[in-house]
Amino acid sequence: MMDSSMQEPFQLYDFDFKKHLEDYFSGHGKEGLFIDLSVGSLVDHLSTANKYFKDIIVLKARERDFKDMKILVDTGKLHVEKEGNCDHGKPTIQSLLKIDPEKENMTEPKTLPPADVVFTAGLLDVISKDEKNFLKLVRKIRKSLKLGGHLLLFGTINVTHMKVGEEKLNVFNYNEDFVRKALTKEKFIIEDQMKTVETPHVKSVIFLTAHKQK
Repeated sequence: MMDSSMQEPFQLYDFDFKKHLEDYFSGHGKEGLFIDLSVGSLVDHLSTANKYFKDIIVLKARERDFKDMKILVDTGKLHVEKEGNCDHGKPTIQSLLKIDPEKENMTEPKTLPPADVVFTAGLLDVISKDEKNFLKLVRKIRKSLKLGGHLLLFGTINVTHMKVGEEKLNVFNYNEDFVRKALTKEKFIIEDQMKTVETPHVKSVIFLTAHKQK
């Protein structure tokens, strides 16, 4: 096996989030609020969320990601819903917000309504400094959900770097056992078994679904 320092970083944009969300939500009725809390400027999965949710809010923690998403809005590739102005041919969001993960209310000064689903891909990996920081972020996500609301978490395991487009990022290195314990500690009920995606050198991606304990 190739040494971990020589492994090709996982490329976030190569993963088919749209397909996995479609598989998960098929059979669900139209729900309320979907919050997207991911790294990079992922868009394709939002068209799937459109089919199952009345409102979508996209939150960006990094300034670069926020600016990239704003460009997509400004160029018409991502539609921000306004009263009397809805283009159902494009992924439609209620709002795009820059957040501060260090604050207790990450969207301060705004307070968002509790979400039915929070989807996160890669963000906890990129902004977590250590186990304690990861747990703190999971706790904040839990607070943003309704009782019984769902967390859909895509993350990298047993890796130290990730690529988001051309950008190579250091990531918090954790394993399956850690993320299971983290979610359980923060009063999430894990619903599905971990789904992992094999690369030639390492198990690198998990898709976990859990709900906020009532």
